[in-house]
Amino acid sequence: MKTRKKLILALGITLFSTLLVACGTSNGNKKEEGNNAKESSVKLNTDGQFPIIAEGEELTLSIMAPGIGLAEWKDMPTLQEYMKITGIETTYVTPPDADFPTKLNLAFAADDLSDIIYGAGSNALTSAMEIDYGSQGILVALEEFITPEIMPNFAKLVEEDPTILKSITTPDGHVYTLPMLSRGGTAIWPAGPMWYNGEWLDNLGVKELPKTTDEFYDLLVRFRDEDPNGNGKKDEIPLTDVEMNSSRLWFMGAFGMKVKGIQEDDGKVSYTPMSENYKAFLEYMNKLYTEGLLDKEVYSQSGDQKKAKGQNNQLGLFPDWFSFFTTGRGEEGALNDPMFQPLTSEISPEPVVAGSARLSRGAFAVTKDNPSVEASLRWVDYFYSVEGARFLEQGPDGFLWESAKTKDGEEVRVFTPEVDLNDTESSRGKITPAFGLTTPNIVVDQELIRKSADEEPDTAFRDWVNKETKEKIEPIAEVAFPLLYLTKEENDKVSANATDLATYTEEMEAKFITGVTSFDEWDKYVKTIESMGVEEYIATYQAAYDRWAAN
Repeated sequence: MKTRKKLILALGITLFSTLLVACGTSNGNKKEEGNNAKESSVKLNTDGQFPIIAEGEELTLSIMAPGIGLAEWKDMPTLQEYMKITGIETTYVTPPDADFPTKLNLAFAADDLSDIIYGAGSNALTSAMEIDYGSQGILVALEEFITPEIMPNFAKLVEEDPTILKSITTPDGHVYTLPMLSRGGTAIWPAGPMWYNGEWLDNLGVKELPKTTDEFYDLLVRFRDEDPNGNGKKDEIPLTDVEMNSSRLWFMGAFGMKVKGIQEDDGKVSYTPMSENYKAFLEYMNKLYTEGLLDKEVYSQSGDQKKAKGQNNQLGLFPDWFSFFTTGRGEEGALNDPMFQPLTSEISPEPVVAGSARLSRGAFAVTKDNPSVEASLRWVDYFYSVEGARFLEQGPDGFLWESAKTKDGEEVRVFTPEVDLNDTESSRGKITPAFGLTTPNIVVDQELIRKSADEEPDTAFRDWVNKETKEKIEPIAEVAFPLLYLTKEENDKVSANATDLATYTEEMEAKFITGVTSFDEWDKYVKTIESMGVEEYIATYQAAYDRWAAN
């Protein structure tokens, strides 16, 4: 057994080293072109992780990031404390989150970038931007710094899971951004799940959740007709959503699809909105809409309007991150709201749902004028450890939490008196940048902070959600399409018609479901998609997938 473990470890280290070499040497001399890092004159500490810079040295790093608005970054205790720990001063440019993509583009155009781009995410710092600005040397290639000496925590994660490096390496063989890595029990969710109203299920005597589309239809009819909220009014809404944005994924799975768009199955890439499976999904949803089982306001209501219906106990099945966000019944009440059981149908006898890649790109990038790339990467590497992630998420002692001891002498964390226990997230968002952003760290299930040292941490809700996830989602979750990069040429090809395809199919989906457009128009709809260059669109993604699979 010991010999086998040594062999496995050796193979893992070999594979990790091979990947790093491949990333660094792809396309010959591209490595020198991509890595435009300035040579730092700042001496770094070589004795332990902190402080990062040597005694007597000074280093200031400027950071550009989206501002959520709960607090100025310069006032956040987490960042203030981290400056003391690392010995590195940090300054911040944080335009509002909504304006950040525009401000970032302007900064690139004006050559007025900060040393670090933080928390941008792939929506603001797109894969095309990574490749473009990386090839110009504006973003620094980072792969040669991903070593046990410089980034011990991140290097360990990559060694354990080489697909991480594969997912952040561009076609030119470079790594230009570091990711957010989700490792918690709910990380597999592609979006917030759907939840049944447990009170309604109890009132109707439902003991087992539907597992087929026919059984699901029958339950919605009961929700509509049997007054499950018990108010004597016919005001029940069996199923709701906002523009199908959350529920779409869960219902498409019943018809053998993981996403509305590009999907890969056994190496073959397809565009699902033109498939017969997608037509069957639309016909089913049209049936629900026509019979008053799907909310008539599904395409006109806001998220707040949906929640108002939930708090009025009018909803039978609804999407949200957790059910109590919609119902207002708190975690205890949510324990009675079971997670949606993915369905099967005659078309798809085996259930499937889209699974998250559990990795988000664009979380951290270093620009060409950064005075010390190595120090910057040592600065961020701490957050790829459990200890560092906890520090980033919860901040230092004395702000969100403080240390206390139980009667048994166990050291625990309890909320400080200043924290509003009914809104702990707002308090957290004022002390740390890891709030509503794609931050460079691992996201794990952290130990819950107690309200007092005399209380046991209440993990009942978290444990229940993880159990529901493990039983209902994990066994059938599949990533619809791998997280990969298109080349600049490929991106130019798909970007020309991607928006048009998305806009047209979204518009037609609503028309088919609500009955505005008859299914007699289906063939015309498919021909329109074909006329929009979908064949080349699919072929481009197929080529990118084949290249990724062969790596």
